[in-house]
Amino acid sequence: MHPPITVISQRNHVFRQRIELDSLEALYADVPKLVGGEGSAPDPHDYFDIALGTCKAITVQMYAKRKQWPLEAVTVTVHRDDSEEAEGTYKLNVVLTLHGIRDPEQRARLEEISLRCPIQRLMTQATIDITTQAV
Repeated sequence: MHPPITVISQRNHVFRQRIELDSLEALYADVPKLVGGEGSAPDPHDYFDIALGTCKAITVQMYAKRKQWPLEAVTVTVHRDDSEEAEGTYKLNVVLTLHGIRDPEQRARLEEISLRCPIQRLMTQATIDITTQAV
């Protein structure tokens, strides 16, 4: 079982939240000024998109390391189009830059592997059951 993630509202801030996870350094979330926040930290949508980008980068790095391919670094840029979110469509366009990989077959394979990252599978194939209890 994974340790819980605790989100705590920050005093003297409108919507800023402190996120505690195990013994890691605290993270923060906020909402943009446009919707009444301070814009002082990533918003929940940003963290959703971040999860996909970081998972793809790590998945590609792990695969390349196992294959001993010359991958020096990965840059993942996630572009969000949430213009149809209210209608149920949330679009993410991911640009994967593979530094050090020159072989077209290796590049194609790493792109394919990135599609199999656990977060993309979770976002696109899983049924997520959320239970919320107010105490």
